[in-house]
Amino acid sequence: MSVEVMPGLILRDEDLRVTYILASGPGGQNVNKVATAAQLRFDAAGSPVLSERVRTRLLEIAGSRATRDGEIVLTGRRFRTQQRNREDVIERLAVMIREAAHRQAFRVPTRPGKAARQRRMDGKSHRAGIKRNRKVRLDD
Repeated sequence: MSVEVMPGLILRDEDLRVTYILASGPGGQNVNKVATAAQLRFDAAGSPVLSERVRTRLLEIAGSRATRDGEIVLTGRRFRTQQRNREDVIERLAVMIREAAHRQAFRVPTRPGKAARQRRMDGKSHRAGIKRNRKVRLDD
Protein backbone atom coordinates (compact mmCIF):
# COMPACT_ATOMS: atom_id res chain seq x y z
CA MET A 1 0.00 0.00 0.00
CA SER A 2 1.36 3.42 -0.89
CA VAL A 3 0.40 6.90 0.26
CA GLU A 4 -0.25 9.66 -2.26
CA VAL A 5 1.02 12.84 -0.63
CA MET A 6 0.18 15.03 -3.63
CA PRO A 7 -0.14 14.51 -7.38
CA GLY A 8 3.15 13.14 -8.65
CA LEU A 9 4.52 12.34 -5.17
CA ILE A 10 3.77 8.89 -3.79
CA LEU A 11 5.40 7.36 -0.71
CA ARG A 12 5.78 3.61 -0.82
CA ASP A 13 5.42 1.43 2.25
CA GLU A 14 9.10 0.46 1.90
CA ASP A 15 10.00 4.13 2.55
CA LEU A 16 8.07 4.20 5.85
CA ARG A 17 9.04 2.16 8.91
CA VAL A 18 6.30 1.99 11.53
CA THR A 19 6.93 0.39 14.90
CA TYR A 20 4.64 0.25 17.89
CA ILE A 21 5.57 1.30 21.41
CA LEU A 22 3.82 1.51 24.76
CA ALA A 23 1.75 4.65 25.12
CA SER A 24 0.52 6.65 28.06
CA GLY A 25 -2.88 8.25 28.25
CA PRO A 26 -6.39 6.82 27.85
CA GLY A 27 -6.90 3.07 27.71
CA GLY A 28 -7.06 1.93 31.32
CA GLN A 29 -5.00 -1.15 32.19
CA ASN A 30 -4.86 -1.99 28.49
CA VAL A 31 -2.31 0.79 28.02
CA ASN A 32 0.20 -1.16 30.13
CA LYS A 33 -0.19 -4.35 28.11
CA VAL A 34 -0.57 -3.36 24.45
CA ALA A 35 1.81 -1.26 22.37
CA THR A 36 -0.62 1.11 20.68
CA ALA A 37 1.52 4.19 20.03
CA ALA A 38 2.92 4.28 16.50
CA GLN A 39 6.42 5.54 15.77
CA LEU A 40 7.11 6.35 12.13
CA ARG A 41 10.61 6.68 10.69
CA PHE A 42 11.11 8.20 7.25
CA ASP A 43 14.55 8.53 5.70
CA ALA A 44 14.17 11.96 4.10
CA ALA A 45 17.86 12.30 3.24
CA GLY A 46 17.91 9.06 1.27
CA SER A 47 14.43 9.20 -0.25
CA PRO A 48 14.47 9.03 -4.07
CA VAL A 49 10.96 10.51 -4.41
CA LEU A 50 11.86 13.91 -2.91
CA SER A 51 13.60 16.64 -4.86
CA GLU A 52 16.62 18.34 -3.26
CA ARG A 53 14.61 21.53 -2.57
CA VAL A 54 11.76 19.62 -0.90
CA ARG A 55 14.20 17.45 1.08
CA THR A 56 16.04 20.47 2.47
CA ARG A 57 12.83 22.30 3.34
CA LEU A 58 11.31 19.14 4.91
CA LEU A 59 14.27 18.65 7.24
CA GLU A 60 14.04 22.34 8.16
CA ILE A 61 10.33 22.02 8.95
CA ALA A 62 10.88 18.79 10.92
CA GLY A 63 13.27 20.57 13.29
CA SER A 64 13.96 18.44 16.36
CA ARG A 65 11.97 15.54 14.88
CA ALA A 66 14.79 14.99 12.36
CA THR A 67 17.92 13.08 13.30
CA ARG A 68 21.45 13.99 12.22
CA ASP A 69 21.26 11.27 9.56
CA GLY A 70 18.27 12.98 7.92
CA GLU A 71 15.65 10.60 9.26
CA ILE A 72 12.32 12.01 10.45
CA VAL A 73 10.79 10.37 13.54
CA LEU A 74 7.11 11.00 14.33
CA THR A 75 5.26 9.45 17.27
CA GLY A 76 1.48 9.17 17.38
CA ARG A 77 -0.33 8.28 20.58
CA ARG A 78 -3.55 10.28 20.33
CA PHE A 79 -5.77 7.26 19.70
CA ARG A 80 -6.33 3.96 21.46
CA THR A 81 -5.68 1.70 18.47
CA GLN A 82 -2.54 0.95 16.52
CA GLN A 83 -4.27 1.45 13.19
CA ARG A 84 -5.56 4.96 13.98
CA ASN A 85 -2.19 6.02 15.41
CA ARG A 86 -0.48 4.65 12.29
CA GLU A 87 -2.83 6.60 10.02
CA ASP A 88 -2.29 9.70 12.17
CA VAL A 89 1.52 9.69 11.86
CA ILE A 90 1.38 8.97 8.12
CA GLU A 91 -1.02 11.89 7.62
CA ARG A 92 1.18 14.19 9.71
CA LEU A 93 4.18 13.26 7.57
CA ALA A 94 2.14 13.90 4.41
CA VAL A 95 1.16 17.36 5.70
CA MET A 96 4.82 18.16 6.44
CA ILE A 97 5.85 17.08 2.92
CA ARG A 98 3.03 19.12 1.34
CA GLU A 99 4.16 22.16 3.30
CA ALA A 100 7.77 21.59 2.22
CA ALA A 101 6.75 21.23 -1.43
CA HIS A 102 4.68 24.43 -1.43
CA ARG A 103 6.46 27.32 -3.15
CA GLN A 104 5.95 30.77 -1.73
CA ALA A 105 4.72 33.32 -4.25
CA PHE A 106 7.46 35.67 -5.34
CA ARG A 107 6.68 39.13 -3.99
CA VAL A 108 7.89 42.15 -5.86
CA PRO A 109 8.47 44.95 -3.36
CA THR A 110 6.62 48.12 -4.32
CA ARG A 111 7.13 51.75 -3.38
CA PRO A 112 4.45 54.29 -2.49
CA GLY A 113 3.31 56.46 -5.40
CA LYS A 114 3.92 60.18 -5.74
CA ALA A 115 0.38 61.11 -4.65
CA ALA A 116 0.64 58.90 -1.53
CA ARG A 117 3.94 60.54 -0.57
CA GLN A 118 2.39 63.98 -1.08
CA ARG A 119 -0.64 63.07 1.11
CA ARG A 120 1.74 61.87 3.83
CA MET A 121 3.74 65.11 3.71
CA ASP A 122 0.54 67.22 3.74
CA GLY A 123 -0.70 65.33 6.80
CA LYS A 124 2.61 65.82 8.59
CA SER A 125 2.69 69.57 7.92
CA HIS A 126 -0.96 69.87 8.98
CA ARG A 127 -0.20 68.16 12.33
CA ALA A 128 2.93 70.33 12.75
CA GLY A 129 0.80 73.44 12.21
CA ILE A 130 -1.69 72.32 14.85
CA LYS A 131 1.10 71.75 17.35
CA ARG A 132 2.76 75.06 16.43
CA ASN A 133 -0.52 76.89 17.20
CA ARG A 134 -0.66 75.33 20.68
CA LYS A 135 2.48 77.13 21.82
CA VAL A 136 2.01 79.99 24.22
CA ARG A 137 3.50 83.13 22.70
CA LEU A 138 4.75 85.87 24.96
CA ASP A 139 4.78 89.02 22.88
CA ASP A 140 7.11 91.72 24.21
